[in-house]
Amino acid sequence: SIAGNLPTAPALMGNTVVWKPASSAVLSSHIIMQILQEAGMPDGVINLVPGRGSQVGNPVIASPDLAGVHFTGSTAVFQGMWRQIGSNIDSYGCYPRIVGETGGKDFIFAHPSSDVDALVTAMVRGAFEYQGQKCSAASRAYIPSNLWKEVKKKLLEQVASITMGDVTDFRTFMGAVIDQGAYDDIKGFIDRARKAKSECRIIAGGNCDDSKGYFVEPTVIEAKDPLMETMVEEIFGPVLTVYVYPEKDLLKTLRLCDRSSAYALTGAIFGQDRAALIRMKDELEGTAGNFYINDKPTGAVVGQQPFGGSRASGTNDKAGSYLNLVRWTSPRTVKETFDPPRAYPYPYMSDR
Repeated sequence: SIAGNLPTAPALMGNTVVWKPASSAVLSSHIIMQILQEAGMPDGVINLVPGRGSQVGNPVIASPDLAGVHFTGSTAVFQGMWRQIGSNIDSYGCYPRIVGETGGKDFIFAHPSSDVDALVTAMVRGAFEYQGQKCSAASRAYIPSNLWKEVKKKLLEQVASITMGDVTDFRTFMGAVIDQGAYDDIKGFIDRARKAKSECRIIAGGNCDDSKGYFVEPTVIEAKDPLMETMVEEIFGPVLTVYVYPEKDLLKTLRLCDRSSAYALTGAIFGQDRAALIRMKDELEGTAGNFYINDKPTGAVVGQQPFGGSRASGTNDKAGSYLNLVRWTSPRTVKETFDPPRAYPYPYMSDR
């Protein structure tokens, strides 16, 4: 749905589009193009051009006809594209619209009044569905000390029951990560965490196997340092790092959550104390463009929860809503006068 939205939103608003899919997602993009063509989309409206970014993206960004960029991908790539556009700004026929949804370091924050079963299920689904390879996946969690013993027991039980294998077998919950590069990156985070004994310990998973497919176990890390690498850096894989905060330090830890990450894509809070939930929501106002209460921070419903975040997570133009669509238009105001003035002097200029 994300890949399909990128070219179709500008096309719906009357633009022609060059669609450069990710090299690891060419087949699904090709199928979406076939669906659009079968539905009656004319040739030339959306133009699918697979290839390396340097071969496709660079010539497009250099074109004086560039009117906009609709991007989903890494923060580093998006920032590089923005720099290129800025350096070419005097060569364009208009100022290009730049819309991007990039990385995330999405969180779950539990209040001491949380429903433990609901919290643990959200942690497992939020962190490990789709192998954690979605920008909204839960990657860090803040759990109060009064709940940790029960949360840990139930979390480890659920994680141990997760089935991994072929995603065409609907009995499996997790499959392989997308490619060798992703596998190596995720494994690198886990290996460094395993060595950082003064900062954390791995309490579930941690094993990786690329002998047939690129499989990474659902991994839970208990952090002693709330600013350690896996608490602040995007991993994009099935790794959840948990920081246990002193129950009395709720406000202090909320502010820690706010300032720990450069991103602000999704986040979730849990609790049964309504007044506390409102305070938490207000304290975490700038931390997530899509914010959830007593639910996992993933699975925005198309048409109901427009998606996007700010800070290093993107331009927050809310894909799936009119806010995104109007970015691909250039409004024109038209005035028609039916009784125009026929002499230049204004009434106040007449002799009195």
